[in-house]
Amino acid sequence: MSMENQHKLEILILDDEKQFTEELHELFQNSGFVAFEANTEQEAQKLLKSHNIDLLILDVRLPGINGLDILKDVKIQFPAMEVIIVSAHGDMDTVIKAMRLGAFDYLRKPFRHIDIQIAIKRTQKFLQMQRRLKQMEEKNSLISKTLEEKIDRQFIGVSPQILEVFEQAITAANYPDANVLITGESGTGKENIARIIHFSSLKKDNIFCAVNSSAITESLLESEFFGHKKGSFTGAISDKMGFFEVCNQGTLFLDEIADMPFNLQAKILRATEEKVITRVGETKPIKTDFRIISATNHDIQKSVEKKEFRLDLLHRLNTLHIHIPALRDRPEDIKPLLIHFVDFYATQFNKPSMRLDNEAITALVKYDFPGNVRELKNMTERAIILCKSNVLRVNDFPVKPHNISSSEDRVDSTNLRIQEIKTIRKVLKNCKYNQKATADELGITRDALIRKMKKYDITICKSEK
Repeated sequence: MSMENQHKLEILILDDEKQFTEELHELFQNSGFVAFEANTEQEAQKLLKSHNIDLLILDVRLPGINGLDILKDVKIQFPAMEVIIVSAHGDMDTVIKAMRLGAFDYLRKPFRHIDIQIAIKRTQKFLQMQRRLKQMEEKNSLISKTLEEKIDRQFIGVSPQILEVFEQAITAANYPDANVLITGESGTGKENIARIIHFSSLKKDNIFCAVNSSAITESLLESEFFGHKKGSFTGAISDKMGFFEVCNQGTLFLDEIADMPFNLQAKILRATEEKVITRVGETKPIKTDFRIISATNHDIQKSVEKKEFRLDLLHRLNTLHIHIPALRDRPEDIKPLLIHFVDFYATQFNKPSMRLDNEAITALVKYDFPGNVRELKNMTERAIILCKSNVLRVNDFPVKPHNISSSEDRVDSTNLRIQEIKTIRKVLKNCKYNQKATADELGITRDALIRKMKKYDITICKSEK
């Protein structure tokens, strides 16, 4: 028997006419419901607090009190409870107000038993749908506790762009064998989207393995991806499974895919196409079924044109493409993200009364955030740690007037390469060419900053330090 069928609808009738409440009480009890009756607000409040009432039958004309006030309070105290309004007066203004306050239905006295039964049937069906939806959400929702543990809650936003990204991620989750390429600037949350795709898919109970394609030394690349046999080379003291084998039935997330050494790309392509690998030092093929989600903050098409990345591998990895816009291109997401991070770190650092000054919010919404969401997160964490009061102000954030751009300034951001070079040079100068401070300001690691400086040929002269 389903949960809905096991649950008997609990109904409370609140009306000052005792004969009316007694009549409905008998009707509901005989119909298989659990019924309660009250003739005053005080009696009703006691019953509401002591029982799990699903449905309230409420007369809006009660002596000494407006039934709409009761409706308003009830919907605040018990938002999941449904309310059917009844009245001997056909005042349409009252009906409209009641519906706006959350009433489910309206009946005018006198009404037939069949009328209230039909209204309850509609309500019961609605409640059952709500329960079924809640069960589904608890099992599958992206805000379930299981998923919250797997993903970083920085994926928050209200902009059409980020909602579209979320929709694309769910579509990708529904096709667990399709490879996905995620593009976007550093700090936009590419790995977070990859985790949402994996943990919303049929592969969610299997491994999600995140690999930084540029962080593995070239001498160990083949061993890391394909595994090796004990004794196959110096240092191979035991058999080892590679990433492809580990991710059997799961997801392999390849970050910074554009930085993958060219000589490895052909082997990655073959393994992805055939789903068969061979460990270093062995000849026996091993079958493995994995999905690849890759990510890059580069213009990978230019890497292809420069012969730095294989076009055939790009086609294999780019079955589905998701692009995450920079935070500066969706400024309406800054405030909800900011509020979330303030709440999160205020709780973490035991500063529950921490709040944001309106001027700080205004300044941050205008800020360009070259490090995107990661920069906002780091900036908020630092501000809460260092703040001496319970109010976060503009001065608590490293947002200087020249860091705040107008909408006209943002037009130049279409050339991401030029914009990134300008941003790195500007922040380096502001941080007196201290690489660690610059990386923190940009919301990236020092190693990532050094790679970008090398890529764009950004050097620091001794005279500048």
